[in-house]
Amino acid sequence: MKGLSIRNLKVIDSSTIQLSSEILRGVGRNKLDGSRKKGGIKVHAMMDAFSGVTEFVRLTEARVHDRKFLYHLNVPANSWLVFDKAYTTYLQFSKWTSQKVWFVTRMKDNADFHVTKVMVDNTRKKKAKGVLKEQYITVAVKQTGTIIERLKLRRITFIADDGKVYVFVTNNFTLPGTQIATIYKNRWMIELLFKQIKQNFPLRYFWGESPNAIKMQVYCVLIAQLLMVVIRKKAATKKSFANMITVIRLHLMSYVELLDFIKDTYKAWRKTHNASFAFSP
Repeated sequence: MKGLSIRNLKVIDSSTIQLSSEILRGVGRNKLDGSRKKGGIKVHAMMDAFSGVTEFVRLTEARVHDRKFLYHLNVPANSWLVFDKAYTTYLQFSKWTSQKVWFVTRMKDNADFHVTKVMVDNTRKKKAKGVLKEQYITVAVKQTGTIIERLKLRRITFIADDGKVYVFVTNNFTLPGTQIATIYKNRWMIELLFKQIKQNFPLRYFWGESPNAIKMQVYCVLIAQLLMVVIRKKAATKKSFANMITVIRLHLMSYVELLDFIKDTYKAWRKTHNASFAFSP
């Protein structure tokens, strides 16, 4: 991946699928007009950034907090995880640090931390870009309300080319600050994954109303998306994901070689069309 010198990068995020029923527990307050609350199912996913393949998925009620997904992950040492600040949980960060699992996220605006050392400070430079400040900090790790540890982390203030300021936090102290920013920049890939699913496999209607029926349909969509990723890579096509889905949907039952059809649609169709005339009586 361009701009990265690491391997084994995982991207974590979630997306909510709305359900206008009380199949699953609703979200928010009851409405004044007597209508039902907005129900939903949340898809928590961990995706490999280099292959674009989803490696672990968990479905929960929409009201379940994102950070609880982290407790179900099992990743090997020297893995890299990137996620947004909604997943902040210092207890889990401490466990990953002891396991040599590295993470990159954004620091919450109201985070309570103590600066132990300032490594870089470019705040006085005019029109500064890139790493503006790099600090070593400690945060309180609590368990059942009691502080059990002061976790050492690295806080990086970064100015993007558009002038927007980001504050990243990581438990890795060796990778350059610019690489940390690049890692977080690649978090958008999982948003693209959810966009592909919602645009090409719309879950507007469900065949069943039980939680298991809904989850089965969601898993079928995730499997279909995975198959499309595999087919696209195998065909080495330049077609957009949406165009490829349309072609396969229209000709799924046609007598054509699927990979050839994806690589060069017109050539494969002419080949099949000419063959049908050759064998006609």
